[in-house]
Amino acid sequence: MGKILGYIYQYFCKLDKALFAAVIILSVFSVVLLYSIVANDAATIEVSSSLYRNQAVAICAGAVIALIISAADYHHLIKLWVLYAPLSIILVLLTFTSFGIEVESTGDRAWLDFGFGTIQPSEVLKTAFVTTFALHLSKVGDRINEFKHVILLCLHGAVPVVLIFLQGDDGTACVFLLIFAIMMYSAGISLKYIIPCLIAVPVGVYFLWNYFMQPYQKMRFLVLFDEDLDPLGVGYQQRMSKIALGSGQVFGKGLFDGSYIALPEVSNDFIFTYVGQVCGFIGCLVVVVLLTFVAMKILADSRIAKDLLGKYLCVGMFSIIAVHSVLNLGMVFGVMPVIGVPLPFLSQGGTSVLSLYIGIGLVMSTYSHSEKKYRVFYDAS
Repeated sequence: MGKILGYIYQYFCKLDKALFAAVIILSVFSVVLLYSIVANDAATIEVSSSLYRNQAVAICAGAVIALIISAADYHHLIKLWVLYAPLSIILVLLTFTSFGIEVESTGDRAWLDFGFGTIQPSEVLKTAFVTTFALHLSKVGDRINEFKHVILLCLHGAVPVVLIFLQGDDGTACVFLLIFAIMMYSAGISLKYIIPCLIAVPVGVYFLWNYFMQPYQKMRFLVLFDEDLDPLGVGYQQRMSKIALGSGQVFGKGLFDGSYIALPEVSNDFIFTYVGQVCGFIGCLVVVVLLTFVAMKILADSRIAKDLLGKYLCVGMFSIIAVHSVLNLGMVFGVMPVIGVPLPFLSQGGTSVLSLYIGIGLVMSTYSHSEKKYRVFYDAS
């Protein structure tokens, strides 16, 4: 019994308690917000009363999984990529079959309906991509700037981008592209590759805008400069988002005031506007601080990782949380196009929550095993 207690004590001593506490606080707040949305009917469409219950179940399951993963050596877990990476791609491919369902409001065919529930495979693919790409980068090491390795890494990064783009989920495809870019930069990609890419960006944007983008996609950008161009569509959503965000003023209206501005996707992509309504500027500030802390703590953990694999795992998870947070808040503030990117740990979505917690578990594993000879539950005697 004493030995078991010793193992438990050793485990909690090595656990990244600050990171875990921060994501739990954000997650619990998410459930509270979703309960308030249901109780006050604060959405433009009818929301199920099970909304917050499903979120709570996903959070509890995710937290347990994260704690279990943190106790395991991430090297052993990453070796299982031959199982979970193909599975994540198969799930994405299934969205092109009769199992795939299209979200009417966005036109994205990005969900799977198995009868007992729905999942969003792109969220699973994000975590799978970060782990496999981290492994790839760690294998390449300081040879990253050799041309053959740059090509292979780019092909690796192109797989999820192309698959998700074909789904019609442009926002998530952009997220994958940014994750790829951040991880490549952290691995030390040379300026001789970065500069030509930056030069090519305006040319690529020109051809995308004139020959590939649909009118509704262009409108997402145009309304940033003139909301009246689409007063009943995207322009309405962003205009009302800013009005709702500011309606809570400094301290907010409270969780059960009842006089809320109803918004589309308020439980998902625009949940931050609801934070502004119920908790005001102070609540929004606390959320931003917590998200910033989580992102920076993960980045700090990458600095103490004992090897390149641990470093790139942390950088990948930092990329997911940072990119999602910046894009989501940009949508809410009306400075970025509405591209359907949820706010980490706060937006409703069981698949997203579970995937994030798996990633957090891997980060905590790199933290726990940051010492060269340390293994959780390892008895040196």
